[in-house]
This record gives sequence, C-alpha cells and structure tokens, in this order.
Amino acid sequence: MENEIPSVNRVDQIHEELRGLTGSRVRVRANMGRSRIVERTGVVVSAHPSLFMVEVEERRGRKARQSYQYVDVLTGTVELFDTESGEPLFDFATEE
Repeated sequence: MENEIPSVNRVDQIHEELRGLTGSRVRVRANMGRSRIVERTGVVVSAHPSLFMVEVEERRGRKARQSYQYVDVLTGTVELFDTESGEPLFDFATEE
C-alpha cells in the first residue's frame, strides 16, 4: 500500500495523456449500465479539467460530441483503444 499512486494523480495522468491525444482517433467503449455497452470511434477534440470530449461520426455524415469523465477511465467504465492496433490506451484495471 505504501507505493500506491493516489487516484488524484492518476486522474491528472489520464488528463495529461488525453490532452496530448487531442486530434487523434480513438475507439471508445463505454458501459452505460444495465448491460448496455456503446462502442464508437471518433477524434479527441478537447480535454477539460474534469472531462474530455470525443467527436464521433453519426448516421448520414452527422457528427456528435460525447463527453466522458477521467474518473470513468480510471474505474474502467470507459475504455479507450488505439484505432490502429486495438491496444488499450489506459489499463488501470490490471494494476494491483
């Protein structure tokens, strides 16, 4: 427990990494509750202090912006993947 990184530092780490990914394509997998999982591919458009936004393609060429919280990435409710390799961008769930 002594070497455990506080959650606040991890949220800051996620924020910094996503700020660096602004303009990059990512695949988002979000658990919306009640066994409903939504997967979308889009571009990280902004990283604000408590949330980040991804612009996704909708039907008929429309674009929609989805916002997610860094805490949801930390807890695994929202997962982000590299669109090229399919590798997860953050993997806190496997850390002990």
